[in-house]
Amino acid sequence: MELPDVAAARRLAGERLQALDQALAERHAQLAPLLSTQADADVLLERCADAIRIAYVRLARRHGSLSDDFHAYHNEEHILDILRDRISRLIAIHGVLALGLRDWCVLHLFAGCHDLRQREESMYEAGVGSNERASIEETFRLLDHTGFSRDADADIYQALELTIAGSTFDARPPPGGAAFNAAELVQSGGALAAKLARKLDKHRPGWRDDAGLLHAHDLALIAADLDTANVAEPFARFATSAENLCLEREMLCRRDLETPESAQPVLGFLTDGQDRFFFDLHRFNSELGRQAFGAAKDANASRLKSLSLGLRARIAMHGRPESGRQVLKAYCETVAGLV
Repeated sequence: MELPDVAAARRLAGERLQALDQALAERHAQLAPLLSTQADADVLLERCADAIRIAYVRLARRHGSLSDDFHAYHNEEHILDILRDRISRLIAIHGVLALGLRDWCVLHLFAGCHDLRQREESMYEAGVGSNERASIEETFRLLDHTGFSRDADADIYQALELTIAGSTFDARPPPGGAAFNAAELVQSGGALAAKLARKLDKHRPGWRDDAGLLHAHDLALIAADLDTANVAEPFARFATSAENLCLEREMLCRRDLETPESAQPVLGFLTDGQDRFFFDLHRFNSELGRQAFGAAKDANASRLKSLSLGLRARIAMHGRPESGRQVLKAYCETVAGLV
């Protein structure tokens, strides 16, 4: 097994684990009011933390700071975005008692594991993407290896299956035989979580009579909101996340940012693409997510419109852009004028 334990992860990552270690320690302290609700709560949290540390370094090694296959968006920093920042926002708004201890563990494990696989061959099956399906399978193996039990912890495995599956963004192969692009969120129909109930009706009849599945479905809606809450980040961070998605998209399309061929795709992604995702496709799926992130998203709406208009105007002033890199430079300059 790749990086089979925390010791191996630490040997490889070294100081890169410090930010994650600090976030996990702070979260453990935040969860203190819930520790008395479950026997062996500290053991559960430590197993959870071990699994997340290993997942974090695996992703860094595959597509992040330790990799030769760097993905500008889907790397280990995305884990911290969710686990440290967005879950903290959820707790700040709703309090730690809004969910049970095992629920928080599921959301933390989702943050760590939902993007473990990024290079799987596209395959459409029941709406779940091949990256997500492979990430579920690897997550299960990782839980097995870090002391979880498929019997005693069946609720956690079940919830992770739904939360990771629900993070799929349109698993259908693109038209014309083009390669699937995991960063092409704006061309999709949004997260599967919004349609997950209908998928379960079709593929798991009777699931609504299963209290465990109902609860796992609720957690999948929250997880999807955490995954896409970049729309509610402070505007500069939101704009940076769009830039990183754009960089990853172009890399996966094998377009050179220094060439004219990349200019229009980059401009389209950063204007029409972002507008479509933000205003048309993105919806919060859970009430907890809406209350935690909805107002901040609304606050970004007018600035995003200004950014799109400003970028188009800046490009128009200088004529047809010569490269995607030139468009990105104009984008960053436009963002700087808005913050």
